[in-house]
Amino acid sequence: MEYISCPEAAKKWGISERRVQRLCEDARIPGISKIGYMWLIPKAADKPVDKRQKQNKGGEKL
Repeated sequence: MEYISCPEAAKKWGISERRVQRLCEDARIPGISKIGYMWLIPKAADKPVDKRQKQNKGGEKL
């Protein structure tokens, strides 16, 4: 399995590196690993849904 770093995931998903780190800390990304201080994120992982934003029943952001 291929992995990417937090900065690479942040660029890929269009979010901050700190937000990616927080998603890793909260185990919101399946298949992550941590080696020392560095998080390894599977290259094929999808960006988790942002639970901070409300969505209506149709799945659209409000």
